[in-house]
Amino acid sequence: MACGSTSLGNGEATWFCCGNAWGPCAAAGGGACGTCKSSALQAAWPNASKACWAITRPDLCGENLPRRGCGSAIKVRHLCSGASVCVTVSDCGPRTRSFCGESSCCDGVCRSNRVIDLTPAAFSVIGSLSSGALPVSLYE
Repeated sequence: MACGSTSLGNGEATWFCCGNAWGPCAAAGGGACGTCKSSALQAAWPNASKACWAITRPDLCGENLPRRGCGSAIKVRHLCSGASVCVTVSDCGPRTRSFCGESSCCDGVCRSNRVIDLTPAAFSVIGSLSSGALPVSLYE
């Protein structure tokens, strides 16, 4: 997997447990791609497929995110600390349209709209799970 330096945009990153499990992340998972593991450096992308786009609808929040399917590599960089992680798309999400206008800030840097969900393992590389959401830049 190779992450590059071509910008995909900015927004908010949150974390999620793979699959349909609620509560603490369990061994269950799979996600839309069938490969999602909460302990791996993976992500959910709102435009992983046509069906995913119909659910997440980031365009309703003014986001024009390109199609990046299962296995695509995306670099996520925390805008305040500069920490970054390279993840692979393994699920569909976040449901951006449900969080239009939501904003995350640190050190006066703010970004709006959830554009990517990271597994707990990936999110922990760039921030604390207790922060819940971080302003990020995305690259491929």
